[in-house]
Amino acid sequence: MDAHPVSTPTRFVATQSVLTLDTRHPDVIRSMNDVHDMHRLVMSGHRGWVPEGQDDPRSQMGLLSAWTVNLRTQTLTLITQARVTPDWTPVPRTALLQAPHLIKVDQTIKAGDTYTFRAIINPIRAVMPTTGPKKGQRGRRTASTSPRHAAEWFTQRLQPEGEPPIGPSGIKRIGADADPTRITTTMLPPLVSTEKNGLKVVRAEVRGQLTVTDPATFVHTLTEGLGKARSYGVGLVLVRK
Repeated sequence: MDAHPVSTPTRFVATQSVLTLDTRHPDVIRSMNDVHDMHRLVMSGHRGWVPEGQDDPRSQMGLLSAWTVNLRTQTLTLITQARVTPDWTPVPRTALLQAPHLIKVDQTIKAGDTYTFRAIINPIRAVMPTTGPKKGQRGRRTASTSPRHAAEWFTQRLQPEGEPPIGPSGIKRIGADADPTRITTTMLPPLVSTEKNGLKVVRAEVRGQLTVTDPATFVHTLTEGLGKARSYGVGLVLVRK
């Protein structure tokens, strides 16, 4: 396979927010229990950047999010990332345990850079019929519900040095490689919605260390997110050196 030219350093620029919310607040309780309410909470800090009524405002802003709950301390930690600077004044002050913390990210990423990472993913895979697929037939989308399957989903998207950004079966790679044996995967509670009956977003948290092999593709992954269901708090890849 021909080597892919990946050595050009690429700049990653974004604004990240960290919100520490009180899980006892009614608005926060609703957001924990309905993915549409959580989506509205995330979007509330990014109003005005995209004209009302336009399609895909989340995508236009490069808006990604992830959240975790600590029931012992009664806190929900929400992390968002976007190309634009948010304004969190629409969030009730009584829902916030601390003032929102904004982080301006501006860094140049080079091949060979190593990062500790954390990502919450929606590991959906296509399962082909056992009778043999017909030409052009797509597999049935199935959620991976075990740590092993979720880890396989993630490692399929690793990009060894010299490999192209699109892998077998059209899988989009992430521009970085890792030792699969040193990646840890934990299944998280699925996200559901009372507003849209039947909606269920399976989630897994993946942690480990990545080595950049294709800076442009890696920055695209950091900016645009990974996988499906990015409107619902999955797909954000957080890294630190």
